[in-house]
Amino acid sequence: MCGIVGMVGRGPVNQEIYDSLLLLQHRGQDSTGIATAEPSGVFHVAKAKGQVREAFRTRDMRALLGNLGLGHVRYATKGTASSEEEAQPFYVNAPYGIVLVHNGNLTNTRELTDELFHKDRRHLNTSSDTELLVNVLANELQSTISGLELGPDEIFDAVTRVHERAEGSYAAIALIAGYGLLAFRDPFGIRPLILGTRQNADGSYEWVVTSESLVLENGEFEVVRDVMPGEAVFVDLEGHLHTRQCATDPRLVPCSFEYVYLARPDSVMNGISVYEARLRMGERLADTIAKYTPTGSIDVVMPIPDSSRPAAMQVARKLGLEYREGFYKNRYVGRTFIMPGQAVRKKSVRQKLNAMSSEFKGKNVLLIDDSIVRGTTSKEIIQMARDAGAKSVTFASAAPPVRYPHVYGINMPSRSELVAHGRTIPQIAEELGADYMVYQEVADLKAAILEGSDVEDLDMSCFDGRYVTGSVTEEYLSWVEGTQES
Repeated sequence: MCGIVGMVGRGPVNQEIYDSLLLLQHRGQDSTGIATAEPSGVFHVAKAKGQVREAFRTRDMRALLGNLGLGHVRYATKGTASSEEEAQPFYVNAPYGIVLVHNGNLTNTRELTDELFHKDRRHLNTSSDTELLVNVLANELQSTISGLELGPDEIFDAVTRVHERAEGSYAAIALIAGYGLLAFRDPFGIRPLILGTRQNADGSYEWVVTSESLVLENGEFEVVRDVMPGEAVFVDLEGHLHTRQCATDPRLVPCSFEYVYLARPDSVMNGISVYEARLRMGERLADTIAKYTPTGSIDVVMPIPDSSRPAAMQVARKLGLEYREGFYKNRYVGRTFIMPGQAVRKKSVRQKLNAMSSEFKGKNVLLIDDSIVRGTTSKEIIQMARDAGAKSVTFASAAPPVRYPHVYGINMPSRSELVAHGRTIPQIAEELGADYMVYQEVADLKAAILEGSDVEDLDMSCFDGRYVTGSVTEEYLSWVEGTQES
């Protein structure tokens, strides 16, 4: 999970790229980067570890010249979170010069690495799959060029070849020096990508492509549509839009975890409001809670701030229970799920949340969270509720048990880390220290997200073990577990 944005403007785009990355900060906190391009083809790049406000200074912004640009906030799922060399964007100087940012995770990195070295004669300097992707794109672009000039047809032919070689999830944005901005999405549309435009007074158009629709709304761009699975869009230096479907058998199967946790509630993805999907999750979760918890065992419903709040409100409303805010959140600590390393996550829970004893003392509380992955945060929160005087603690998740690794761009590489893997729900309750545990049903989550939309399927692999690309084997999962750390 990362946040990406690309813009083609009529004037400097550096400030708008920066502002957009602030809006996407929830998607990654490890590092950030911005690249801009002048019409002459000169690139300017600034990237650093840490969050957006920490990474860029006035001198950096002044150096980011040009009316084309892209930006990235990183949450490491491949490579090393602490490595500044793996911060995006990545650059290759041929053909023409390309800088690229990527959200997702390639699942055939071993094969691509071998091909790039032995067949394409390309050198890789990091273990990042984004460096792999930009080199595959560059190689295929080089192969399609027949003359000096580069047109949309040659670019789209290259993307078609990328789809044939790359497996997994990828939403990518690239600048091609002297030509324009390219964006493309994997044939399953697993990771989000949306296109917007803004018309100027002189009739010219500016364009933006990004991970979440809130960037468009904030910049007063009009939503054009989601980039389709397998589709590529190219905006040339004159601001003309070109599109083509570049995959042979595209099928929209977006990631369900975007709606559960990753995306901001004020975004709309694939035509589905994230906020409304979370409300529907609460509606369905309430029925399951009523089915599996004893009558009278709950006095009050409390959310774990912030992403579980819509679901918790609906649970309280439907069950006729009081809704209260028992935890105060420190806004200056990042999202614990996307922090690298278990020790850092555990330390950050009590820094991020404080339980108000006046809301807990002597009460049977129902705590609602958006999901439970490793259980580290949940266990600490349950203990905090008890320390604050709760009489009993029922813990409910708006998502089903996470029992399988997520290999499409979320940092869940190892089954041994997942608290639900190999455990029954009562065993999970015992492990976490809860009196009762309730999880959303898999079918209910799917129905809650898809209700009223044209989307027909979701990637729910971390819940049901069904990997939609069809290329994830047990051997691959074992390799990931042995080579990657969360």
